[in-house]
Amino acid sequence: MRVAKWGNSLAVRLPAKLVEELGVKEGDEVSLTAKGEATIEIETSQRPTAEELLARMRKFRGLIPADYKFKREDAYDED
Repeated sequence: MRVAKWGNSLAVRLPAKLVEELGVKEGDEVSLTAKGEATIEIETSQRPTAEELLARMRKFRGLIPADYKFKREDAYDED
């Protein structure tokens, strides 16, 4: 990758393979963090799709008994 001048800023063009791995597209917000002298961490702030959220929730199916009743007081118990 090469750093290029873009107006008053600098820009880095991401290779297609990295774009695919990160799952980013034009307009997405990313955060860059310096990790050591020669390492940069890239975080994407993509929101999961409804299908992805539903798939995550389905992993919990069957883990809570059907007759379970939530009690707010129990959430605050300090055992």
